[in-house]
Amino acid sequence: MEVKNLTFTSDFILLGFSEGRVILSFFMSVIYTMILMGNVAIVSIIRIDYNLQIPMYFFLSYLSILDICYSSVTLPSMIFNSVTGNRRISFCLCFTQLYFFIAFGGSECLLLAAMAYDRYVAICNPLHYPNVMNKKICSYLVSASWFGGFLNSILHTYMTSKLNFCKNRTVNHFFCDVPPLLNSSCTDTQTSQILLYIINVLLGIIPLLFVSISYIHIISTILKIPSSTGRRKAFSTCSSHIIVVTVFYITGNFNYIGPTPRDMFDILRLSPMLYSVVTPLFNPVIYCLRNKEVKRAFKKILSKKWILNV
Repeated sequence: MEVKNLTFTSDFILLGFSEGRVILSFFMSVIYTMILMGNVAIVSIIRIDYNLQIPMYFFLSYLSILDICYSSVTLPSMIFNSVTGNRRISFCLCFTQLYFFIAFGGSECLLLAAMAYDRYVAICNPLHYPNVMNKKICSYLVSASWFGGFLNSILHTYMTSKLNFCKNRTVNHFFCDVPPLLNSSCTDTQTSQILLYIINVLLGIIPLLFVSISYIHIISTILKIPSSTGRRKAFSTCSSHIIVVTVFYITGNFNYIGPTPRDMFDILRLSPMLYSVVTPLFNPVIYCLRNKEVKRAFKKILSKKWILNV
Protein backbone atom coordinates (compact mmCIF):
# COMPACT_ATOMS: atom_id res chain seq x y z
CA MET A 1 0.00 0.00 0.00
CA GLU A 2 1.15 3.50 -0.73
CA VAL A 3 2.31 5.49 2.25
CA LYS A 4 1.92 9.21 2.44
CA ASN A 5 3.15 11.66 5.05
CA LEU A 6 0.17 13.28 6.71
CA THR A 7 0.04 17.07 6.67
CA PHE A 8 -2.22 19.47 8.53
CA THR A 9 -4.38 19.86 5.40
CA SER A 10 -5.03 16.11 5.04
CA ASP A 11 -8.37 14.55 5.93
CA PHE A 12 -9.32 11.24 7.49
CA ILE A 13 -12.45 9.37 6.42
CA LEU A 14 -14.53 7.92 9.26
CA LEU A 15 -16.17 4.62 8.31
CA GLY A 16 -18.54 4.36 11.27
CA PHE A 17 -21.42 6.12 9.50
CA SER A 18 -22.43 3.74 6.74
CA GLU A 19 -26.06 2.80 7.42
CA GLY A 20 -29.03 4.14 9.37
CA ARG A 21 -27.70 7.68 9.60
CA VAL A 22 -31.08 9.30 10.31
CA ILE A 23 -31.97 6.95 13.17
CA LEU A 24 -28.43 7.10 14.54
CA SER A 25 -28.34 10.92 14.53
CA PHE A 26 -31.73 11.05 16.30
CA PHE A 27 -30.68 8.70 19.07
CA MET A 28 -27.32 10.44 19.52
CA SER A 29 -29.06 13.81 19.78
CA VAL A 30 -31.46 12.49 22.43
CA ILE A 31 -28.62 10.84 24.38
CA TYR A 32 -26.42 13.95 24.27
CA THR A 33 -29.30 16.15 25.47
CA MET A 34 -29.98 13.77 28.35
CA ILE A 35 -26.28 13.69 29.28
CA LEU A 36 -26.10 17.49 29.39
CA MET A 37 -29.34 17.91 31.33
CA GLY A 38 -28.58 15.16 33.85
CA ASN A 39 -25.00 16.13 34.62
CA VAL A 40 -25.66 19.88 34.67
CA ALA A 41 -28.49 19.19 37.13
CA ILE A 42 -26.16 17.20 39.40
CA VAL A 43 -23.45 19.89 39.38
CA SER A 44 -26.04 22.62 40.06
CA ILE A 45 -27.74 20.75 42.90
CA ILE A 46 -24.43 19.95 44.62
CA ARG A 47 -23.19 23.53 44.33
CA ILE A 48 -26.48 25.03 45.60
CA ASP A 49 -27.39 22.71 48.48
CA TYR A 50 -25.23 23.25 51.57
CA ASN A 51 -25.96 19.74 52.90
CA LEU A 52 -24.20 18.22 49.90
CA GLN A 53 -20.93 20.05 50.55
CA ILE A 54 -19.08 16.88 51.56
CA PRO A 55 -16.23 14.99 49.81
CA MET A 56 -18.48 12.35 48.24
CA TYR A 57 -20.51 14.96 46.36
CA PHE A 58 -17.45 17.11 45.71
CA PHE A 59 -16.00 14.22 43.69
CA LEU A 60 -19.39 13.52 42.11
CA SER A 61 -19.67 17.10 40.84
CA TYR A 62 -16.29 16.84 39.12
CA LEU A 63 -17.27 13.43 37.71
CA SER A 64 -20.31 15.10 36.14
CA ILE A 65 -18.13 17.90 34.72
CA LEU A 66 -15.82 15.28 33.22
CA ASP A 67 -18.80 13.42 31.75
CA ILE A 68 -20.07 16.61 30.11
CA CYS A 69 -16.63 17.32 28.63
CA TYR A 70 -16.08 13.68 27.70
CA SER A 71 -19.29 13.30 25.73
CA SER A 72 -18.98 16.78 24.18
CA VAL A 73 -15.68 15.82 22.57
CA THR A 74 -17.28 13.13 20.40
CA LEU A 75 -21.08 13.32 20.27
CA PRO A 76 -21.59 16.75 18.59
CA SER A 77 -19.20 15.89 15.76
CA MET A 78 -20.76 12.42 15.45
CA ILE A 79 -24.22 13.97 15.19
CA PHE A 80 -22.99 16.45 12.57
CA ASN A 81 -21.30 13.74 10.51
CA SER A 82 -24.32 11.50 10.76
CA VAL A 83 -26.81 14.23 9.72
CA THR A 84 -24.75 15.63 6.85
CA GLY A 85 -23.29 12.34 5.66
CA ASN A 86 -19.88 14.02 5.63
CA ARG A 87 -17.46 11.38 6.89
CA ARG A 88 -14.35 13.51 6.48
CA ILE A 89 -12.48 14.97 9.43
CA SER A 90 -9.41 17.16 9.13
CA PHE A 91 -6.04 16.32 10.63
CA CYS A 92 -6.26 19.16 13.17
CA LEU A 93 -9.81 18.35 14.24
CA CYS A 94 -9.06 14.63 14.43
CA PHE A 95 -6.08 15.04 16.73
CA THR A 96 -7.77 17.75 18.78
CA GLN A 97 -10.61 15.30 19.34
CA LEU A 98 -8.12 12.54 20.11
CA TYR A 99 -6.26 14.72 22.62
CA PHE A 100 -9.29 15.75 24.65
CA PHE A 101 -10.97 12.34 24.43
CA ILE A 102 -7.92 10.64 25.94
CA ALA A 103 -7.37 13.47 28.44
CA PHE A 104 -10.89 13.35 29.87
CA GLY A 105 -10.97 9.54 29.76
CA GLY A 106 -7.68 9.24 31.65
CA SER A 107 -8.83 11.84 34.17
CA GLU A 108 -12.01 9.88 34.82
CA CYS A 109 -10.02 6.67 35.40
CA LEU A 110 -8.07 8.37 38.17
CA LEU A 111 -11.06 10.25 39.58
CA LEU A 112 -13.06 7.03 39.97
CA ALA A 113 -10.13 5.60 41.94
CA ALA A 114 -10.13 8.70 44.16
CA MET A 115 -13.86 8.24 44.73
CA ALA A 116 -13.25 4.61 45.74
CA TYR A 117 -10.64 5.78 48.26
CA ASP A 118 -13.13 8.29 49.63
CA ARG A 119 -15.72 5.52 50.17
CA TYR A 120 -13.03 3.29 51.73
CA VAL A 121 -12.09 5.91 54.31
CA ALA A 122 -15.72 6.82 55.00
CA ILE A 123 -16.78 3.22 55.70
CA CYS A 124 -13.62 1.58 57.02
CA ASN A 125 -12.19 4.52 59.02
CA PRO A 126 -15.17 6.78 59.78
CA LEU A 127 -13.57 8.42 62.84
CA HIS A 128 -10.60 9.65 60.78
CA TYR A 129 -12.70 10.57 57.74
CA PRO A 130 -13.01 14.34 58.43
CA ASN A 131 -9.24 14.69 58.85
CA VAL A 132 -8.15 12.36 56.04
CA MET A 133 -10.61 13.60 53.42
CA ASN A 134 -10.47 17.30 54.13
CA LYS A 135 -11.12 19.93 51.48
CA LYS A 136 -7.42 20.37 50.68
CA ILE A 137 -6.81 16.66 50.11
CA CYS A 138 -9.93 16.37 47.94
CA SER A 139 -8.76 19.28 45.80
CA TYR A 140 -5.33 17.67 45.42
CA LEU A 141 -6.88 14.36 44.33
CA VAL A 142 -9.08 16.04 41.71
CA SER A 143 -6.17 18.14 40.42
CA ALA A 144 -3.92 15.07 40.22
CA SER A 145 -6.62 13.23 38.26
CA TRP A 146 -6.88 16.00 35.68
CA PHE A 147 -3.09 16.44 35.48
CA GLY A 148 -2.53 12.70 34.97
CA GLY A 149 -5.18 12.49 32.27
CA PHE A 150 -3.86 15.45 30.28
CA LEU A 151 -0.22 14.35 30.62
CA ASN A 152 -1.17 10.91 29.31
CA SER A 153 -2.99 12.53 26.39
CA ILE A 154 0.05 14.59 25.38
CA LEU A 155 2.13 11.41 25.03
CA HIS A 156 -0.47 9.51 23.01
CA THR A 157 -1.34 12.43 20.74
CA TYR A 158 2.29 13.22 19.99
CA MET A 159 3.23 9.61 19.22
CA THR A 160 0.15 9.00 17.06
CA SER A 161 0.54 12.24 15.09
CA LYS A 162 4.07 11.23 14.06
CA LEU A 163 2.84 8.11 12.23
CA ASN A 164 2.51 7.83 8.46
CA PHE A 165 -0.87 6.81 7.10
CA CYS A 166 -2.09 5.08 3.98
CA LYS A 167 -3.11 7.27 1.08
CA ASN A 168 -6.85 6.67 1.56
CA ARG A 169 -6.55 7.57 5.29
CA THR A 170 -9.67 5.65 6.39
CA VAL A 171 -10.48 5.23 10.09
CA ASN A 172 -12.79 2.37 11.08
CA HIS A 173 -14.54 4.25 13.85
CA PHE A 174 -17.10 6.92 14.68
CA PHE A 175 -14.41 9.32 15.95
CA CYS A 176 -10.64 9.61 16.29
CA ASP A 177 -9.18 7.29 18.91
CA VAL A 178 -5.75 5.69 19.29
CA PRO A 179 -6.48 2.03 18.34
CA PRO A 180 -8.28 2.78 15.01
CA LEU A 181 -5.64 5.36 14.07
CA LEU A 182 -2.86 2.87 14.76
CA ASN A 183 -4.74 0.36 12.66
CA SER A 184 -4.93 2.90 9.81
CA SER A 185 -1.20 3.51 9.78
CA CYS A 186 0.91 1.89 7.07
CA THR A 187 4.12 2.17 9.07
CA ASP A 188 5.46 0.35 12.13
CA THR A 189 3.35 1.15 15.20
CA GLN A 190 5.20 -1.04 17.69
CA THR A 191 6.45 1.90 19.79
CA SER A 192 2.97 3.41 19.96
CA GLN A 193 1.47 0.01 20.83
CA ILE A 194 3.96 -0.47 23.66
CA LEU A 195 3.18 3.02 24.99
CA LEU A 196 -0.53 2.23 24.75
CA TYR A 197 -0.14 -0.93 26.84
CA ILE A 198 2.12 0.75 29.43
CA ILE A 199 -0.17 3.74 29.90
CA ASN A 200 -3.23 1.49 30.03
CA VAL A 201 -1.63 -0.47 32.86
CA LEU A 202 -0.89 2.77 34.74
CA LEU A 203 -4.26 4.45 34.18
CA GLY A 204 -6.52 1.44 33.62
CA ILE A 205 -5.32 -1.76 35.27
CA ILE A 206 -3.70 -0.30 38.41
CA PRO A 207 -6.66 2.01 39.26
CA LEU A 208 -9.02 -0.94 38.67
CA LEU A 209 -6.99 -3.10 41.07
CA PHE A 210 -6.93 -0.25 43.59
CA VAL A 211 -10.70 0.16 43.34
CA SER A 212 -11.21 -3.61 43.64
CA ILE A 213 -9.03 -3.85 46.77
CA SER A 214 -10.81 -0.83 48.27
CA TYR A 215 -14.20 -2.43 47.78
CA ILE A 216 -13.04 -5.78 49.14
CA HIS A 217 -12.19 -3.95 52.38
CA ILE A 218 -15.44 -1.97 52.19
CA ILE A 219 -17.61 -5.07 51.74
CA SER A 220 -15.70 -6.88 54.49
CA THR A 221 -16.36 -3.96 56.85
CA ILE A 222 -20.04 -3.74 55.88
CA LEU A 223 -20.61 -7.44 56.55
CA LYS A 224 -19.41 -6.88 60.11
CA ILE A 225 -22.15 -4.34 60.80
CA PRO A 226 -24.65 -6.05 63.17
CA SER A 227 -27.69 -4.11 61.97
CA SER A 228 -29.27 -5.17 58.66
CA THR A 229 -30.48 -1.58 58.19
CA GLY A 230 -26.94 -0.32 58.65
CA ARG A 231 -25.63 -2.84 56.14
CA ARG A 232 -28.22 -1.82 53.54
CA LYS A 233 -27.44 1.87 54.04
CA ALA A 234 -23.69 1.28 53.70
CA PHE A 235 -24.15 -0.84 50.56
CA SER A 236 -26.38 1.82 48.99
CA THR A 237 -23.67 4.47 49.30
CA CYS A 238 -21.15 2.49 47.27
CA SER A 239 -23.22 0.23 44.99
CA SER A 240 -23.70 2.99 42.41
CA HIS A 241 -19.95 3.55 42.25
CA ILE A 242 -19.37 -0.17 41.70
CA ILE A 243 -21.76 -0.15 38.73
CA VAL A 244 -20.03 2.85 37.12
CA VAL A 245 -16.56 1.45 37.72
CA THR A 246 -17.45 -1.97 36.29
CA VAL A 247 -18.78 -0.58 33.01
CA PHE A 248 -16.13 2.11 32.62
CA TYR A 249 -12.96 0.18 33.43
CA ILE A 250 -13.85 -3.12 31.76
CA THR A 251 -14.93 -1.57 28.45
CA GLY A 252 -12.04 0.93 28.52
CA ASN A 253 -9.39 -1.69 29.20
CA PHE A 254 -10.89 -4.00 26.59
CA ASN A 255 -10.75 -1.23 23.99
CA TYR A 256 -7.08 -0.38 24.52
CA ILE A 257 -5.51 -3.75 25.30
CA GLY A 258 -8.07 -6.14 23.81
CA PRO A 259 -8.02 -7.70 20.34
CA THR A 260 -7.00 -5.45 17.46
CA PRO A 261 -9.72 -3.83 15.31
CA ARG A 262 -8.88 -6.23 12.48
CA ASP A 263 -9.86 -9.14 14.70
CA MET A 264 -13.05 -7.86 16.32
CA PHE A 265 -13.89 -4.53 14.72
CA ASP A 266 -17.61 -4.41 15.55
CA ILE A 267 -17.07 -5.21 19.23
CA LEU A 268 -14.19 -2.77 19.58
CA ARG A 269 -16.18 -0.05 17.87
CA LEU A 270 -19.00 -0.59 20.38
CA SER A 271 -16.67 -0.67 23.40
CA PRO A 272 -15.74 3.07 23.40
CA MET A 273 -19.41 3.95 23.02
CA LEU A 274 -20.14 2.18 26.30
CA TYR A 275 -17.62 4.06 28.43
CA SER A 276 -17.77 7.42 26.61
CA VAL A 277 -21.54 7.64 26.04
CA VAL A 278 -23.41 5.13 28.21
CA THR A 279 -21.45 5.89 31.40
CA PRO A 280 -22.01 9.69 31.23
CA LEU A 281 -25.68 8.99 30.45
CA PHE A 282 -26.29 6.69 33.41
CA ASN A 283 -24.13 8.44 36.01
CA PRO A 284 -26.90 10.99 36.79
CA VAL A 285 -29.54 8.24 36.86
CA ILE A 286 -27.51 5.99 39.16
CA TYR A 287 -26.42 8.72 41.56
CA CYS A 288 -29.70 10.67 41.62
CA LEU A 289 -32.43 8.05 41.58
CA ARG A 290 -30.57 5.84 44.07
CA ASN A 291 -29.59 8.67 46.43
CA LYS A 292 -32.10 10.06 48.91
CA GLU A 293 -30.01 13.14 49.74
CA VAL A 294 -29.74 14.23 46.11
CA LYS A 295 -33.45 13.63 45.53
CA ARG A 296 -34.29 15.61 48.67
CA ALA A 297 -32.08 18.50 47.54
CA PHE A 298 -33.64 18.41 44.06
CA LYS A 299 -37.18 18.53 45.46
CA LYS A 300 -36.17 21.36 47.78
CA ILE A 301 -34.85 23.43 44.88
CA LEU A 302 -37.96 22.76 42.78
CA SER A 303 -40.28 23.72 45.65
CA LYS A 304 -38.39 27.00 46.18
CA LYS A 305 -38.65 27.88 42.51
CA TRP A 306 -42.37 27.02 42.50
CA ILE A 307 -42.99 29.26 45.52
CA LEU A 308 -41.06 32.13 43.91
CA ASN A 309 -43.01 31.79 40.66
CA VAL A 310 -46.29 31.80 42.57
